[in-house]
Amino acid sequence: MAERSSIFDMIGPIMIGPSSSHTAGVVKIARTAVGILGGIPDEAEVTFYNSFARTYEGHGSDRAIIAGLLDYATDDVRIKNSFDFAKEAGLKYTFKAIGSSSVMHPNTIKLNIRKGEKSIELIGISKGGGLIHIEEVNGFTANFSASLHTLIILTLDIKGAIAFIASILAQDDANIATMSVSRKGKNDFACQFIELDSDIRPISLEYIKNLSWVKEVNYLLPVR
Repeated sequence: MAERSSIFDMIGPIMIGPSSSHTAGVVKIARTAVGILGGIPDEAEVTFYNSFARTYEGHGSDRAIIAGLLDYATDDVRIKNSFDFAKEAGLKYTFKAIGSSSVMHPNTIKLNIRKGEKSIELIGISKGGGLIHIEEVNGFTANFSASLHTLIILTLDIKGAIAFIASILAQDDANIATMSVSRKGKNDFACQFIELDSDIRPISLEYIKNLSWVKEVNYLLPVR
């Protein structure tokens, strides 16, 4: 089925910057990474691919990605001066540009970020109109939009894990909009990326976190 867009997607979001692809989408990719990391990073390596690699400075994507890493929303006026605020926050960052990657979407960003002992790698695409697609998280195929409530559950690769998590969400009256499951290999680690139409109760989230075969849980609210 073809992906549908609403009139609000075509108009685009309320934002700071010249382009929803180069500003709003970029901010959202970074904010998604911050949500998974659990806070504003200490260090960040940002890689821009293809069309982004050629235009990120002129279109303000460099300031937008740093603003997102500081967890600023897409309409935050501080985006324009995000480099200054990053210095105040102690955020160290580097930019890389790869202008001709045939396997990457034209508007692709890879983030390698670290806070304390925790680090993550995330690959995201800015699709236009402020819409994004998260392709990978820590090497796992992700396939989520960050526009819904999103559960990211790292588990051991055991039989029945997917059905068990789905049953918990069903009992919580939380409807699954999309689900993607990726694993490193048979009987290795697997990661579930679950987008929900509504919030889930804290007690259900806590129950999932305390399952013996669940290694890590991240719960993201819709990214704005």
